[in-house]
Amino acid sequence: MGYVRKWVQIIFGFLMNGYWGFPFSRSIYQGPMKVICAPGLNCYSCPAATSYCILGSLQNLLANVRLSLEAGQYYLGLYVVGSAGVLGGLFGRMICGWACPFGFVQELLHKIPSPKYRVPRPLRYGKFFFLVVFVILLPLFAIDEFGAGVTWFCKFVCPAGTLEAGLPMLVLQPSLRAGLGLIFWNKFVILLLFLVWSVLSSRPFCRVVCPLGAFYALFSRFRMVRLRLDKGNCITCGACHPVCPMGVKFDQSPDDADCITCMKCMTKACRFDAIYLEVGGIPVRAGRTLARPVAATSRQKTEG
Repeated sequence: MGYVRKWVQIIFGFLMNGYWGFPFSRSIYQGPMKVICAPGLNCYSCPAATSYCILGSLQNLLANVRLSLEAGQYYLGLYVVGSAGVLGGLFGRMICGWACPFGFVQELLHKIPSPKYRVPRPLRYGKFFFLVVFVILLPLFAIDEFGAGVTWFCKFVCPAGTLEAGLPMLVLQPSLRAGLGLIFWNKFVILLLFLVWSVLSSRPFCRVVCPLGAFYALFSRFRMVRLRLDKGNCITCGACHPVCPMGVKFDQSPDDADCITCMKCMTKACRFDAIYLEVGGIPVRAGRTLARPVAATSRQKTEG
């Protein structure tokens, strides 16, 4: 399954970045496909991007909502919000594990031999802070004298934008280098921080900062495709803990909002078919149920 997931990640990366004429045009793709929603974190300004970023579009909508209303243009952004809602309702954070280019980059970096460290669990709430403050509140309320806001997360934080758009555009258009300022270097330092952190810890940006992951996490209990725990088969051995790239202890919190449904716990760790995939309420099991250890069986009889 891990092999399949890697190929799915690669395919999605190419689908979201399918414009390969940028070395000749030296500009951002603006064709008809740019109205398609990118399910993962993929910068709109990437010269190869053929889709739009949900976070960037939402920030643009909120940043200009006052100007639109004053002009009598009642743009509610139902297409943007609806696209995100449909994806979240179907897959939740499974998109992070299967279709996000920046998540894939972090996974590759984590394979580099080095000491490995855990991401402190309290930091997981940081992504909800960035979603509420940087994606919603600041673009909506931190406005200039003309009533317009800015895309705070994209402009000041997003390392994926720096990697996929900022650096490539500096190569394609050298004239842009003269205008580099504090904002760029701030984002460049943030990018370096997360690239190094990704070597030492598994998916730190996904777990600590990503607002898109925070949005998809809101659907963790209601999504159509999800992992389930069969408590009757689970012996609480903890084998699912160390294999999870998001630090989820699945036997303890099967509805954890950080689960990206990578299925490592199901295919690589659990030997008793206690974890299975559910698609639209229909269970899809691995079918590897083995004999239980005597101690576990005796304990369950005693507790019963």
